[in-house]
Amino acid sequence: MAGGNKRAVNEPEPRPIIVKKIIVDGHGGHHGGAWKVAYADFVTAMMAFFLLMWLLGATTEQQRKGLADYFTPTLVELKEGSAGSNGLLGGDSMEGKENYPTSGGQGNLAITIPKDTGNPDKSKERAKAREKDSTQFKNVKAQIEAKLASNPAMRKFAKNIRFTETREGLRIDLIDQADFAMFGMGTDRLLPQARALVAEVAKVIAGVPNDVIVRGHTDGLPYSSGRNMNNWLLSSTRAEATRKAFSELGIPNNRFAKIEGVADRDPYVAGDIYDPRNRRMSVILAWSAGAAMPDEAEMDAPAPEDKAAIATRDTPKSVARQRMDAFDMGGTSLPTGAVISNAGPSGMASGKMAAKH
Repeated sequence: MAGGNKRAVNEPEPRPIIVKKIIVDGHGGHHGGAWKVAYADFVTAMMAFFLLMWLLGATTEQQRKGLADYFTPTLVELKEGSAGSNGLLGGDSMEGKENYPTSGGQGNLAITIPKDTGNPDKSKERAKAREKDSTQFKNVKAQIEAKLASNPAMRKFAKNIRFTETREGLRIDLIDQADFAMFGMGTDRLLPQARALVAEVAKVIAGVPNDVIVRGHTDGLPYSSGRNMNNWLLSSTRAEATRKAFSELGIPNNRFAKIEGVADRDPYVAGDIYDPRNRRMSVILAWSAGAAMPDEAEMDAPAPEDKAAIATRDTPKSVARQRMDAFDMGGTSLPTGAVISNAGPSGMASGKMAAKH
């Protein structure tokens, strides 16, 4: 035999090996589910369209304004017929003429409720007390400036003190400069020249009864890693050191309302947190109790007559009646003489009605 792979004479030919690949791709073609999602979206859109057409044909102009108010809430006033105050479908839209006692026109319903209108007498008393405090603050400023000007040794420090009337009261800023520092570098040790400046301020504010707030500030220079000090702690300890100096100079402890440090979060020079003027002490003479501006909770609280209106408006029967009237788009309403009875706590009627006899 010439070779080992040669087929014998009587040996049949080998059968070919056929490999058949079957790729299963799920239910392809019209058995897929993608068309169902598209069809559902189409049906939903058509339903919304026909619902809109029905609402446009079955509602009045006033009810459509109420719908617009419901989906785009405006400022709620407690008076009837303004800015959706009567609940769903019960008010005017943003285009409606507002009823608020302001000089604004249309489209500004969200900014027209004035503060402090609930108690005019209290506002007048606050204005008088605030005017008295403002006059007193001007006198404090004038006295401190006069003391610095009359003392040759202190005259040069006039540029290191600033007076600003703020929401908190009269803020007296004792500011560092390139040639003046309140404290030793990185410490809460009050330097002699700064103590002399604090003494001049203490002599004046000792003669007024206002509470005192001491607030420490630093620049934005960070401490090196591994140290136990940081700008928050440094500003707080410097504020306490200043308070202690004021206390030693005759300011009683019961006049200090707040001692705090804010690090570099409230810079004097906002554009450069590393400016030395950001290192300062703020000594604030607070407004007196009658002159202080009300806090947010007091400003947002409704007047007594408005509270009574809210209580009347939000009774279960009133809410149920408003909702039934609002949804009565066809104008059918309740039969003449029918009243809602057994209104649930949620404001919806339980389904029972009673006729007046």
